[in-house]
Amino acid sequence: MRHLRVTAAQFIARVLPDSYETRLGGPDPEGLHHLLATVHADFSCPPTAHTVSWQDCYDAAQQRPLPHKAGFLLDERAEPVPVPAHVRGEAADRAREAQIAAVRIRRTAAGTPLGNQG
Repeated sequence: MRHLRVTAAQFIARVLPDSYETRLGGPDPEGLHHLLATVHADFSCPPTAHTVSWQDCYDAAQQRPLPHKAGFLLDERAEPVPVPAHVRGEAADRAREAQIAAVRIRRTAAGTPLGNQG
């Protein structure tokens, strides 16, 4: 019998149940989803010589729940990764804001029973 390959991404909810979404995302969870996905795309896509578009990077991150998005901006010790040299000015300020939120999300999610969503 032949089995079709299924990607796990379709089983991971972008938006967590309301209580978790509010606890992790604060007063504007949707705005935080956008901020984290934007910064991930900024980090991943230097202005030249990159084969994947900024929009594709943004869309890929936007499909993930807040704890996963936070993980894109943190290292294995839950510390912010260095801001890449190509991220400057307003984008760098946005990155630092997102990293502060990512650290808070990681700490809050660590004590929350999110199952495979966190």
